[in-house]
Amino acid sequence: MQNNRFSHARRIFLAISAALGLFILSGCQTSITNLTPGTIPENPSQIYTISTRVNPKMGNIVPGSLTVRIIIDGQSFNMTKSDLGTNIYTFDYQLTTGRDEIAYYFLVNYNFVASGITRSAEEFIETVHSKIVGRYVLSLETNRGPVGARISILGRGFTAQDTVTFDGTPIRTVFESPNSISFFVPAVEPARNYKVEMSGDKGTSIVGTFRVDPTSLVVSPTELSLTRGQAQALTFTLPSPAPTGGLLLDVTTDVPESVIMPEIIVPAGSTSITVNVTGGKPGSGSLVLKGYGAGQVSIPVTVK
Repeated sequence: MQNNRFSHARRIFLAISAALGLFILSGCQTSITNLTPGTIPENPSQIYTISTRVNPKMGNIVPGSLTVRIIIDGQSFNMTKSDLGTNIYTFDYQLTTGRDEIAYYFLVNYNFVASGITRSAEEFIETVHSKIVGRYVLSLETNRGPVGARISILGRGFTAQDTVTFDGTPIRTVFESPNSISFFVPAVEPARNYKVEMSGDKGTSIVGTFRVDPTSLVVSPTELSLTRGQAQALTFTLPSPAPTGGLLLDVTTDVPESVIMPEIIVPAGSTSITVNVTGGKPGSGSLVLKGYGAGQVSIPVTVK
């Protein structure tokens, strides 16, 4: 009686084990990897290539039986094998006007042999999303430079509302065209890296990392004494020629009503520039250039 009960239990256990083994065989025969990026640059034709890699894990899949399909908006499309790599399948999808996102998943069907019997199986991955972006960054002209350098960013979809930021702080940005925008390296602490991003109506895009290099500057004369309406020449000299795009000398002052002076940009290739500073209302304070020398250059100013 006990032997009969044991034999019956054993048969049930073996049956469950066999069913479980068959389930494992039918459910884990392939590895499906989505190769499509989460963000895709917009293109004029609105046709986007979606790709996946399907690698058989076991050797018991019937040759030629494996098919790969993509499901988009409830529609099923056959994917074709690509010559770009082993077991890569692609599909070109034309997005309808007004849409900026594609939601899809992959469906894999095949036959396999288990215990001498040919069976069919189906596998899939959870739905994934790819965002179509109208603005994207292709390249940063350079990833380092001194305070005041003008740096270009190339890409697509730029607007006059876009602003470049250093570690989240907006900096002076110049819109040049939908494919080019530039910024002036701000007067920040040198000898360190800053995260550069672009923000605007189309969201925030990562540009890259920029290192601000230390540099020095000589100002002559070292202080100014003016009367109201009097102009005096002030010369700024760099240790090396200004880079392409020129070098902005972002001069600030604590007596803005006492000092009248133009914006100062050292031309590309030049090592110095001279500007006239004119006295305004009587007062005393300083002209300050941050990010140079030991941290800043200060020029005392007195207007009588």
